[in-house]
Amino acid sequence: MSPSDDLAYQKAMLSSVSRTFAITIPLLPPDIEKVVGNTYLLCRIIDTIEDAADLDAKTKQSLSALFLNAVLEKAPVETFVEPCLAALKNYGNQDELDLISNTPTVLRILHTCSSNDQQAVSRCVSIMSEGMSYFHGKQNQAGLQDLTEFEKYCYVVAGVVGELLTTIFSNRSRAFERALIGHENLAVAFGQALQMTNILKDSPEDRARGVSWKPANMSQAALLKIAYQKLQASLEYILLIPKQEQGIRRFCFLAFGLAVMTLAKIAQSAEFNNKDEVQLSRNTVTKFYGFTKIAVRSDALMKVFFYLTGRSLAK
Repeated sequence: MSPSDDLAYQKAMLSSVSRTFAITIPLLPPDIEKVVGNTYLLCRIIDTIEDAADLDAKTKQSLSALFLNAVLEKAPVETFVEPCLAALKNYGNQDELDLISNTPTVLRILHTCSSNDQQAVSRCVSIMSEGMSYFHGKQNQAGLQDLTEFEKYCYVVAGVVGELLTTIFSNRSRAFERALIGHENLAVAFGQALQMTNILKDSPEDRARGVSWKPANMSQAALLKIAYQKLQASLEYILLIPKQEQGIRRFCFLAFGLAVMTLAKIAQSAEFNNKDEVQLSRNTVTKFYGFTKIAVRSDALMKVFFYLTGRSLAK
């Protein structure tokens, strides 16, 4: 396949496996869009292994190790693809199986990125893959041990992505790199806020397969309060992005805003049995997408949006 065919596959696959990132990632400048889209697909492969309900922890750990070796070029990619597809023969999501079949395509795209970007992606995938392997053995219905373990889980699956994005953005924008000095922890909070949203939204489906990623013995109200604090830090992070970096600002603010609105819906639902009950409507997403064009030019407008939409989370 040609490089343009590979990129066309990456774009199509993003639309198939993530409604949210299929609309946020194309807002980025083209060179950043390529590496961020590529990283998302690599992370999605790790997620697919985690989500396979009929695989035991040992099998998941073995497949994660094979995948990491392929990404780090320690072993041919086929040594991962074939055993992974065999292990997932009963897996229901055909798009994710297609993605695993096309791991060679995804890695070919990675190897066309700059060496700095490749290094940053390898670090991110290593931490995520090894971190999730640790948590494969922790999966149970009661939830994670405590808040510390929950924060660690949110770091290895998403906080590290916040660090990756920051490295990629800083490589392109020296003004952002300078603004971030002393505020590096905000990048982790940005990733963790998005992950906490996913954990709360997906909790009914996780419960149905006998898993909880929430901290044991912690109420939803307490978790929403922590998510609110992470969102406050996320907004600080976005405000550090120079206004001339419109694509980067809009990418971050769109993902942030969708998380705020989703958590606000969860806060209003004492109990929900399906993530569709708290899913944002297509119309809501379209309207907010349009709003981001104007909002990212004004720090005040972004702050007002967060104050009005997120205040139910702070209670």
